[in-house]
Amino acid sequence: MSAATTLWAARAWVDGRWQDDVLLRTGDDGHWASVQTGRPAPPEAQVLPGPALPGMVNAHSHAFQRAFAGLAERRSGGHDDFWGWRERMYAVALRVSPEQLQALATRLYVELLQGGYTQVCEFHYLHHDRDGRPYADALTMAQALVAAARASGIGLTLLPALYQRAGFDAAGLLPEQRRFATDVESLLAMRQSLRGLAAPALRVGVAIHSLRAATPTAIAALAAALQGDDAPIHIHIAEQRAEVDACLAATGSRPIEWLCQALPLDRRWQLVHATHATPAEIEAVAACGAGVVLCPATEANLGDGLADLPRWLAQEVPLALGSDSQVCRNWPAELRLLEYGQRLTLRQRNVAAAPRLGQDATAQRLFNRALAGGAAAAGFGAWGLAAGARADLLVLDPDQPGLLGVPAAQQLDALVFAADAPGFAQVWVAGRQVLTDPAGLARAQADFASAMAGIWTDQA
Repeated sequence: MSAATTLWAARAWVDGRWQDDVLLRTGDDGHWASVQTGRPAPPEAQVLPGPALPGMVNAHSHAFQRAFAGLAERRSGGHDDFWGWRERMYAVALRVSPEQLQALATRLYVELLQGGYTQVCEFHYLHHDRDGRPYADALTMAQALVAAARASGIGLTLLPALYQRAGFDAAGLLPEQRRFATDVESLLAMRQSLRGLAAPALRVGVAIHSLRAATPTAIAALAAALQGDDAPIHIHIAEQRAEVDACLAATGSRPIEWLCQALPLDRRWQLVHATHATPAEIEAVAACGAGVVLCPATEANLGDGLADLPRWLAQEVPLALGSDSQVCRNWPAELRLLEYGQRLTLRQRNVAAAPRLGQDATAQRLFNRALAGGAAAAGFGAWGLAAGARADLLVLDPDQPGLLGVPAAQQLDALVFAADAPGFAQVWVAGRQVLTDPAGLARAQADFASAMAGIWTDQA
């Protein structure tokens, strides 16, 4: 928590658009006490050095995969796809120690802050020791993530994941998946223990790895146990066509179709990827109020395919962004790729814009949707530059390449579609400016380099 602070921005993103002369006051609880537009700067205010934006939620992260980013970009055989990548990823998962995970996550979370994310949803399934045996403290790996979030200054929504089997027809896990094993009872116990930690910036939900990795009985039991709990529930779903085909063969239904029919989905549910969805499935998701988390850079890197963005937008389904495998760690680049994928497929421009709705700016529409969807995915009722929301903000550097000289009204457009790097001059989380400790940043970098050397020591 931080002491009350008064900030003033010549321009800030309030109520979904740029507004002038914005006075922001934080409370002792790290939330905005008031946000007022059209106000002169009082003498006690700290004047921000550029336009202010709300922080973004990163709604899907696997921190340990930061050790693997950029290291699966070679092909030795005639074909490579998601499933080949997954096997190589498992080998990395079997190497990472708790100390290495903390180092990887700390550096990753610093990079996410630099990229404009102020909250990260960690989809956490790396639970056990390298041999698959539980640690004496079942929270050992989870606490490494909590410590990393504390050290970096980012907010954390931790989502321990249910992971029982290798596929729809499998009785259990593969040997290379041994660190992931959980059942409903152990997952709920982990969730309860995490909620008891003395970590005020921590939020705790749950995840289901996927329909192929959890039995229908377990999924139903978990959903029943969570009735009346407002915390988010995340699930990987319909990422790959092979997954859709396997679900059809095993259940007679497509993944999203099965989920919507089998469970009483609501706004807590977050469908990660949802790449291969039919119009009827999208309508079913919209009807129940669940959200979708898109990870454009990872989905491109893995060859997943493209989500039906125009239909998700038209149906007003909440949309959030995730960094997933960590090949991209800033949200402007993710929004750019989200739109560019549609442009390449449809051979059109400004696909996500909606002039008929008075939303002719592509970046504005995508940014506002990702802000709102991310808040729900992380378990927040309020988000952005508004009274009652957590006091997070980003200060743009207007002199950065891509923004210099851009008319003020189009600075968000340029940030998403013309800037080569995020270029945030300041990042604030819960009323505190973060990324301000050079010694801490240097230590995070050195610890990361050491962890990488340890993980890859025999791979030169």
